[in-house]
Amino acid sequence: MEKTTQEQINGTLWRAADTFRGKIDSSLYKDYILVMLFIKYLSDVYKEHYEEYAKKYNGDETRIERALSRERFTLDQKSTFDYLYENRNSVEVGDIINKSLEHIEESNKSKLRGVFRNIDFNSEIILGKTNERNAMLRTLLNDFNRLNLRPNMIEGNDVIGDAYEYMIAKFASDAGKKGGEFFTPSMVSELLSRLVKPEENDRIYDPTCGSGSLLIRAFKKVPGRKAQIYGQERNGQTQALCKMNMFLHGIDDAKIESGDTLANPLHLEDGKLMKFQVVVANPPFSLDKWAMGFAGAEADEKKFKMEPALDQYRRFDWGVPPSSKGDFAFVQHMLHSLAEDGRMGVVLPHGVLFRGASEGKIRKQILEMNLLDAVIGLPQNLFFGTGIPAVVLIFKKSRNRNNVLFIDASGEGHYEKGKNQNKLREEDLKQIEMAYEAYKTIDKYSYVATLEEIKENDCNLNIPRYVDTFEAEEMVDMDEVANNIANIKAELEDVEKQMAKYLEELGL
Repeated sequence: MEKTTQEQINGTLWRAADTFRGKIDSSLYKDYILVMLFIKYLSDVYKEHYEEYAKKYNGDETRIERALSRERFTLDQKSTFDYLYENRNSVEVGDIINKSLEHIEESNKSKLRGVFRNIDFNSEIILGKTNERNAMLRTLLNDFNRLNLRPNMIEGNDVIGDAYEYMIAKFASDAGKKGGEFFTPSMVSELLSRLVKPEENDRIYDPTCGSGSLLIRAFKKVPGRKAQIYGQERNGQTQALCKMNMFLHGIDDAKIESGDTLANPLHLEDGKLMKFQVVVANPPFSLDKWAMGFAGAEADEKKFKMEPALDQYRRFDWGVPPSSKGDFAFVQHMLHSLAEDGRMGVVLPHGVLFRGASEGKIRKQILEMNLLDAVIGLPQNLFFGTGIPAVVLIFKKSRNRNNVLFIDASGEGHYEKGKNQNKLREEDLKQIEMAYEAYKTIDKYSYVATLEEIKENDCNLNIPRYVDTFEAEEMVDMDEVANNIANIKAELEDVEKQMAKYLEELGL
């Protein structure tokens, strides 16, 4: 029998989205598609294992059940996709799906707790009245019934996880501005994970982890994939997507928490912020009202002023970022969460490089502590929902040099132009990676600045101050220009003579 390929799965999934398209917003229906993919995968794996054990134990149900209970997860008949498909014409199909999801969570508390908490297949508000809702769910079950996701029928190892990522990327592209909230473009994730070099037994952390793509990329770089994953995400639905994404990539012990990382960081050790060897993040750009979680319930939003003392972990002693721009709040949280041998890569808007006031003060403190290792300018229009160019900042604890590498990878020729979005190619990533490894000045591409030089620039990190990408225009040859003018004049004279001759012949 022919194996199911990545392309077939991706195609089926994107067609399944047509069931909802035009009826409800993609930022809502993405959850239904991704949850159904998850259920279908669990069911097909369970079915394959059941058949293998049934053969091995000659149909002895007790032994089969005992063997199945030792697998990564457990299902019973009423939790399988097949059971849902058999009930596709039921007037209560939405409720049947909900109960099935609840049961899966209950039976797999340690690994799948809270994964389906934020999804309701019986929601009249989102999916419409009974008839309309049931018609959509029936079509969805029919679409997924065509997919065979049994492990022995799939071509390749990470196919299901990659299909999940493919769908998240598609939805992010579809969702425009909202898309950037839950997905970092894969080549940007790849770049960050290469630059921070995760190693065996590292703790890898993303404080604004979205659907987890950055964490998964970093995890895949670890030899033998022996590392512990930690993440926190404010949006409950996105946190659920992240937990499913981890599970589909074979990461069963990822610790993904739900909550506001700034006001309520949840990865703690002995009452202090946990420390990580690798931190990667693409926080929301210039988050407005980032500090409101520190205000009491009674606080007046307009009068509330964030003070360093309000944070029990003292992350803002270097300076409190402006209330309308949370970029440095995330940077300070991450630096306070970095282990002594830690490496950190974060994607931010360019404003963090040069904005003044409290941000200038924080920047100065970070430079004084010699934590900044590299500033890498990326091309514009790489991210979903914003055309602005971003910058990657690499920080390191215990640095053995006192200068900073600037790379300008934003110019033409350093990316592929797309209709809606630009892309970084493998050759572009390699160029950045090699320049970072070399850590030296390369004409029109990179520059190593001493800390003294940066301080002379008032701690302004704007890349054009350090990397000169100006291409001088060729000198104009005036003799050649004069020669061309003379030739044109002579040609014009000939044409005028010819014209006069024609007019004479016509008697005009």
